[in-house]
Formats: sequence, C-alpha cells, structure tokens
Amino acid sequence: MIPAEFQYATPPTIPEAIALLQAHQDAKILSGGQSLIPALKLRLATPPLLVDISRIAGLTTLSEAGGWLHIGALVREADLEESPLVRSRYPLLHDTSHVVADPLVRNLATIAGNLAHADPANDHPATMLAYRAEVVATGPSGARVIAVDSFFTGLFATALAHDEILTEVRVPAPMAGSGGAYLKLERKVGDFATAGVAAQLNLDAAGRVQQIGIGLTNVGPMAIRARRSEDVLRGQSPSDALIAQAAALAQEDCDPTADLRGSADYKRNMVRILTMRALHKALERARA
Repeated sequence: MIPAEFQYATPPTIPEAIALLQAHQDAKILSGGQSLIPALKLRLATPPLLVDISRIAGLTTLSEAGGWLHIGALVREADLEESPLVRSRYPLLHDTSHVVADPLVRNLATIAGNLAHADPANDHPATMLAYRAEVVATGPSGARVIAVDSFFTGLFATALAHDEILTEVRVPAPMAGSGGAYLKLERKVGDFATAGVAAQLNLDAAGRVQQIGIGLTNVGPMAIRARRSEDVLRGQSPSDALIAQAAALAQEDCDPTADLRGSADYKRNMVRILTMRALHKALERARA
C-alpha cells in the first residue's frame, strides 16, 4: 500500500524538534523508521507530520560513564552488535541486538526507537527490564529520567509525553560476577519472537545471586518482568531445582494469546524452557 499524505521535517536540534511536536499534536518521531515506515505503508499510522531526528548531532553516544552505559537515540542495532564494549561487557545486550530482525534492518533500526514503539513482540523491552535500565526523555521542560519499570504502560504505549523525545537509554554497568543472556524462539531467522526471555544476574563472592532481572517477550500486552521468578533466586545459591521453580513461575505469570505462532499453552511452556536456558547461560557467563 501507499502511505497517506504527510509533511516531513528535519530539525537540526532537539529544541526545534520538540517545538514541532508541540505545534503538531499527531506528529511522529522518525529515527530508524523500521517500525514506523511499515505502519505508514499499511496505513496503521497516518501522522500529518514526520519529525526526522536522524540529522541531530549528539545522539550517537555509545560509551560508559558514571556507572552506566549511555546509548544515544541514534545508536543503531548494528552499532551495538559490532561494539567490542557491548560484546565484552554487556552480553545480554549483544545477544538481543544480534537477533533483531535481519542485518538490513539492524543497519538502520535504533534501540531507542525499538523501546519507544513499545511493541510487546520487540526484543529490547524485556532486555531493558532485566537490566533495570533507564531512559531519558527530553521535552519542553528539559530532560527527565524514567525507570524502565515505569516506562511501558500498555500495548504500544509508554510514559513519554507527546512533546517528549527519548534521547538516551542507560544500562547499569556490570559488576564483577555479572552475566546475562537473551533467548527467543522464532519461526525463522529475523521473525518476531514466539516467546523470548532475557536474564541478567550478579553473583556475590559466595556464589549466591545478589541481583537478578528476568524479562519476558511477546507473552503479554507488554513486556513482562518476572518478579516472582527473581524472588525465588535472589539471595540463593542457584541450583537446578531453584531454576526450574523460577521457570515454572515465569510460565504462570505470562499471559500469551494464541496466534499462528502457537497456542497460549505452547507459548507458556516455551517461556518455562527458555527461562531455564537463559538462566543457565547467564550463570555460566557470570561464573566465567
């Protein structure tokens, strides 16, 4: 299909982009466009104005500082996939970027756009929940930091105001003894997940789980943080029995719907299996 008619603007600065959003209530931000453009072509989205932020300077930061990995709004999935820093210190993030769609998409798609789109089938929302990440929203009153637990508010819905732009994603820098993993089941390479699980944990000197986060992909109206599963393992020396218990709770706490990828019961069972596998892989990396 052909998109509906729209206007197009390329503001050179964040304040100018925000001013355009204020002046046009139904305007949409365009960065990588890998989610928005298909929606335009199918006329699932018909904004009167696209505000392209891809030419704004200062949004391509990818560096560690102050205990955080700072990821600018224009950092591409391919940048994360190819970064030695991400590969060596943030394996969960690297796992996730590596399985987003295909290389053609990853060359343009941004992690910020992935999060702002808030599709429950996207890979990064669950990963950011597992990391306890933060996002920076910049609007007319300046920047505010939003914990990722409060960022997703529903299906394709976030805590961003209409006149705010997600300008940065912040991932906590790993401590010693940290490990993470993201695993998803897909019908074919590059497909949305039938189900996916992100796990990030930290072991103390005695081998007990000190911090842990578990996020679930595409098994609810938005990404799910498996809090009960985390509670089972936190403060414990992880065993096969505890991991199986945590996985069973994740299976109970997800809320998938049946579709062409499988029945709800099938997806719940896959959450259980993927949770066990992701936790074992995260533990292996933490111990290494």
